[in-house]
Amino acid sequence: MTRVLYPGSFDPVHLGHLEIVESAAGLFESVVVAAVGNPQKGSGLFSLDERKEMLNASFAHLSNVEVMSFSTLVVDVARDVEADFIVKGLRVVQDFESELQMAQMNKEIAGVETLFLPTASRRSFLASKLIREIASYGGDVSSMVPLPVLERLNERFPDDSKGTT
Repeated sequence: MTRVLYPGSFDPVHLGHLEIVESAAGLFESVVVAAVGNPQKGSGLFSLDERKEMLNASFAHLSNVEVMSFSTLVVDVARDVEADFIVKGLRVVQDFESELQMAQMNKEIAGVETLFLPTASRRSFLASKLIREIASYGGDVSSMVPLPVLERLNERFPDDSKGTT
């Protein structure tokens, strides 16, 4: 059985992430989606537990996907879940440059290979950081995130706190 690990902050998960997971789920027998708690990035908008809940709800239609969270090196998680590969999504050239360096480092320290999956051009602009910002100002992100994420964003940024007049 081929198992892959798809790590990320997923704060929040968006349709570009969903596309990568659906692609991986079609290519491999098992996909582990792992939300990272990165102390260098601060606490984030959603807690790790909230992100896990949103990931589980967003990928519930995929029987070969499991969700977890971690606060350690990705290669340690890959080893723990017995992943054959790490999967990373690519949107733009800058993603490739940073992800290639990380893939080479992961190969060097743990021998694990990374596979890159490109997102569709219609989703290449999606970024969790931008979605958080748009939602915080009351912008419509309904075409960018799965419904469970939209519901959480609406809870986090209710209409009366968006500063509209």
